[in-house]
Amino acid sequence: MTGGHDAVRTVKVPSRLGAIADLTPVTDGERPVWLTLGEDGTISRWDVATGDHETVGATAVRAEPGHEPWNDRELRRRLHSSPDGMFAAVVNDYGRFGEVIDLRTGELTLDLESEGYHSETVPFSLAFGQRLGRCVVIHRTEWNRLDVSDAQTGEPLTARSSPAPTDGVDLPEHYLDYFHGALLVSPDGKRILDDGWIWHPIGVPSVWDLGPWIEGNVRESEDGPSWVEVCGRADYWDHAMTWIDSARVAIGGIGDHDAGMRPGARIFDTSRAGRSGAAVELLAFEGPTGPFFSDGTHLFSRGDTGLSIWDPVRGKLLGDVPGFSPTRHHLGARQFLQLTDGVVRLWTSTF
Repeated sequence: MTGGHDAVRTVKVPSRLGAIADLTPVTDGERPVWLTLGEDGTISRWDVATGDHETVGATAVRAEPGHEPWNDRELRRRLHSSPDGMFAAVVNDYGRFGEVIDLRTGELTLDLESEGYHSETVPFSLAFGQRLGRCVVIHRTEWNRLDVSDAQTGEPLTARSSPAPTDGVDLPEHYLDYFHGALLVSPDGKRILDDGWIWHPIGVPSVWDLGPWIEGNVRESEDGPSWVEVCGRADYWDHAMTWIDSARVAIGGIGDHDAGMRPGARIFDTSRAGRSGAAVELLAFEGPTGPFFSDGTHLFSRGDTGLSIWDPVRGKLLGDVPGFSPTRHHLGARQFLQLTDGVVRLWTSTF
């Protein structure tokens, strides 16, 4: 089955939204509502179906002049949204700074800084979550440390000491030799997937539980009982990954550094650990490339020729949408979006 060009719609961006630097879905509901970040820092709420839009906030994240790109990772502003669209975060991917804004009041609630040590190697670690009836923000505060804060008040929820090695040999208890990367919260909101790396370097995606981290063990993200390594790949991170459901994750790339990485997907069950202590690998299959998305059942991959749809249980190609290269996925609306030169192209999944 092929999705085809006929399934893709084109929508012109309303002129009052201006030039869009980034956008992100408001996923709490089935309406195709998106937050947009204008190049001038304006944050707007846009219903793509009706065309309705309104300004809901603004950002002035600090610039980082003199930033040196690493491996073609250019510094760029990235927009994040809480699932209900009440809070937004704007961060400098591959940089140091960011901020969280309460879109109901327009107030800045968190001024973010990730310390800067090798921050050029990873997107700014940030994700929104929900716990005990409040919106929380998971964010990097040092190269090897994540914290959780209340999105509305800025209150830190994981306060703890971070002792550094004194001689480079005897490491303090709970010390984490890990550069935190992109973060993804599981569909049920209970777990966190981290695309980080360790020296020398080796990409090591990892997973742990959000609840215990906030409610009891402030060291859960470092070496808590729920922490599990997904896999390790020399010189390979900041590539495709997604949650399939609240246990399975898809990680892009098959092979190793010496033989070369091939396009493909590896499926892991992060709720189970094998003999090595890492997550159980369920399947690996060649074909998927580029960024990954999922609707809870299927794996979607964006390649050079279009969007492909895969069965992650059998590794079978189910269909494709040629010539369509989306950068964002609205889970509630089942909508994929590609923004090019002020024009939005949309495809709604019927799988």
